[in-house]
Amino acid sequence: MRLKLFSQVEYNLRGAITTIRPPLRRMCKMQSLSISTLTICGISELLEQKERAVTHVLSILDPDHPDPEAFGAYDPHHRTILRFHDIIDPVEGMVLPQPEHVEAVLRFADEVEAGKAERAEGHLLVHCHMGISRSTAAMLTLMARAAPDEPEDRLFERLVEIRPQAWPNSRMVVFADDMLSRNGRLVDALRRHYGRQMRHKPEFALWMHELGRGREIEMAT
Repeated sequence: MRLKLFSQVEYNLRGAITTIRPPLRRMCKMQSLSISTLTICGISELLEQKERAVTHVLSILDPDHPDPEAFGAYDPHHRTILRFHDIIDPVEGMVLPQPEHVEAVLRFADEVEAGKAERAEGHLLVHCHMGISRSTAAMLTLMARAAPDEPEDRLFERLVEIRPQAWPNSRMVVFADDMLSRNGRLVDALRRHYGRQMRHKPEFALWMHELGRGREIEMAT
């Protein structure tokens, strides 16, 4: 089976495919992948990853934000783009995270999973604007899907190992909890994670209040 080694898929609000750009490099057979490296970052850090053999990228961007130019310097990779704002309650003129967005994250996981049989090494990069909220919620979703029996608190420990400043978007985590049949355990672990992050860095409380996300501060235990 021949695949575009550099492929890019963009989803609209409903999670349907809206754009498939042509390959930027030659067509060849893609090796199957065993993802051994997980990275979360913000837009300003993308160029730092260009030499790290990234094979899969999940980009989460504001709807009107230009596509980062950094990816032109990357080796061939598969990339999926989602566009919505980092909010947890409706705001006029902004796109609220929807279940369809988390479903698209899980479809991305299916695409990564489909290429694992031959055990070639893979590097998965998830980014949003700052690498703090949307991207960490998406990575948590990917890890929870990949390890359905792993305790939820351990998933958050692993998330912090990848991105110490992680503050996952609570709305996205609620959707992921439901879709992955975690029965509220992922949300409960999120409350504990928020509490640990606030004890470690009290500034989070001020930042989240300024962003209109005081409800997440109230969730913390």
